[in-house]
Amino acid sequence: MTAPFPLTGEPLALDLVNTRVLDGTVDLIATPEALTAWLGTQADRLGERPGAGPAELAAVHAVRDTAARLIGAARSGAPAAPEDLAALNGTLAAAPAHRHLGQDADGGFTGGTRRPGTPAQRLAAELAEAVAELLLDPRLGKVRQCEGHDCVLLFLPAHPRRRWCVPSVCGNRARVARYYQKHKDRDDER
Repeated sequence: MTAPFPLTGEPLALDLVNTRVLDGTVDLIATPEALTAWLGTQADRLGERPGAGPAELAAVHAVRDTAARLIGAARSGAPAAPEDLAALNGTLAAAPAHRHLGQDADGGFTGGTRRPGTPAQRLAAELAEAVAELLLDPRLGKVRQCEGHDCVLLFLPAHPRRRWCVPSVCGNRARVARYYQKHKDRDDER
């Protein structure tokens, strides 16, 4: 069985962009239920969330599409489209984060980050913040696309020789294809 999300654990912005696979023809978060499942895989970064609805799905798709264009432009050295920057900044402004202090029963202070807005705006702003962090990260230039045949997943390699998103999947496919081609060439020579 194939994992529902083939690559997670990359920077959050890349995990988001990687929910559209096979040259953008397959959307792994096409439904609210699929988005809820993806949010579950990101719970350590986004926190626990109730199920996502149509508004959250539309907001996440908008951030993902903008992120893909901005990351693509940055990777190619092209200037970002002004409308994409405006869209990302608008998403961030719709639910800005602020610190919130409280006090527990023992008199100690508690704190956290809060965002105003609807659940869809808050989720979109959290994801937009992750996109902004990646775009400002000096390692952005090291983001690679998997070398696997028909694979469009992006990753930030921890090792400079990493070539595939998931070595046990795309890497294995490449090794099998090389083996097959090598033996096919030998048979053709005979």
